[in-house]
Amino acid sequence: MREPFPRLPIKLDATSNGEYEPIPLSPVQRHANRVAVLDTADAAQRLGRSRRGYLASACGAAATLLAFDRVFAASAGRPPGGRYEVPREAPFEPQLAEATVGGDEFIFDVQLHHVTPAGAWRQRAPGWEGALRGMPQAGCGESDTLHCFSRERLLKDVFLDSDTSMAVLSHVPGLTGENPLAHEEALATKRVLDALDGTERLLLHARVHPVEPGALERMAEHAASVKLAGFKTYTQFDPSTGGPGGWWLDDEKLGLPMIEQARRLGVRNICVHKGIELSSRGRQFAGCRDIGVVAKRYPDMNFIVYHAGYLVQRPEGPYDPARAGGMSGVDDLGSSLKANGIGPNANVYAELGTTWRIVMRNPEVAAHLLGKLLVHVGENNVLWGTDSIWYGSPQDQIQAFRAFQISREFQERHGYPALGAELKRKVFGLNGARVYGLKPEALRPRLERDRVGKVRAEYRPVADPTFETWGPKTRREFVALRRQAGGA
Repeated sequence: MREPFPRLPIKLDATSNGEYEPIPLSPVQRHANRVAVLDTADAAQRLGRSRRGYLASACGAAATLLAFDRVFAASAGRPPGGRYEVPREAPFEPQLAEATVGGDEFIFDVQLHHVTPAGAWRQRAPGWEGALRGMPQAGCGESDTLHCFSRERLLKDVFLDSDTSMAVLSHVPGLTGENPLAHEEALATKRVLDALDGTERLLLHARVHPVEPGALERMAEHAASVKLAGFKTYTQFDPSTGGPGGWWLDDEKLGLPMIEQARRLGVRNICVHKGIELSSRGRQFAGCRDIGVVAKRYPDMNFIVYHAGYLVQRPEGPYDPARAGGMSGVDDLGSSLKANGIGPNANVYAELGTTWRIVMRNPEVAAHLLGKLLVHVGENNVLWGTDSIWYGSPQDQIQAFRAFQISREFQERHGYPALGAELKRKVFGLNGARVYGLKPEALRPRLERDRVGKVRAEYRPVADPTFETWGPKTRREFVALRRQAGGA
């Protein structure tokens, strides 16, 4: 079911990134959207502002979150385990709203995506093109609809319409020559966003599929082309078999040689998609059994678990070691670390791309998920990521996280930490900066003066965010997309 127009600045919707079937909104979530539409309309009228101008302001975002919180709290029938703490006056007081949903954090998004409209992949992998044309974003108004997923769109959505400071450009699964973002094109995007004075806005992963012939040689080629932020891999992706596909990081023929090669090349970050099932084929490889094993074997390497091992179909509650296993989501990650003696804040990191966006529409689940990650993976090892451009601008995810709190009851009962300002600063960027070798305080002055910083300063007074999300929102759209992509 589509939500009523106008679009809200904080989005509770069913949008998927194309890797999982959209999750329909519950009656409570639909009601929260309706209340937010009415509340923001009333606030705009009381302040004598246009509806559009009000929604684009900090007051509009605060009013939306306040409405959500009121509905969620009422539906729980008890004090909720997580909530959006927004002062009642914030929808009408710009300074108070800015103090609630605004901030000056160093925001380092370690998972971005875009495609290359002019790439050779369009001839070699027509399924990908068909799939992208089937996504709602394809109606953005460009003559070539694939420009709706381009680096230019990424620049506007991420670096102009959100508070993101720096980011890592990552990859989707796909064979060499068939991937909608080739390494060479990712490198070109980096050059566009980086400034002439040497300031970096964008770091790069290099994609590696050890099941693909020549994978280790390509790792060396990519490492020679640019200083890599890490290698990104998908243990669920194995195009070499028509049966159940996938592999483990501790596989002696696939995973371990890949890790050893990265180590030889001086690339210390292994980034691995875990959770978020790509398909029913090889679904067990979405689990985190192997994370603790390789972290113990290679203490000098960093293992960054993208999506934090979260499974869309698995509700997150308090940590339960009895649930350990490939289909237990974040509990599986925690159990793998415990079984191998990997304590908090060691060499395993959890990334929040797509995961936070899904759970932010259920504050109780969000409190459990964040709380468990902060306890078991560590307060210094949870990393901010949004999986944008698939969800449009990540600003709503940023604003929601700024206002989110874990209840005192959950802190006392489950040992979760309070989400204070300093802890949020860690998650937003300081943790990622450390593992990716950045020095935020030294970078800040240069980021304010670089090309992107100047464009952002000129744009903000006349900002025109779309508030759109781009992926499939219904099962019909999702099935059509997967059919076009041949199950990719």
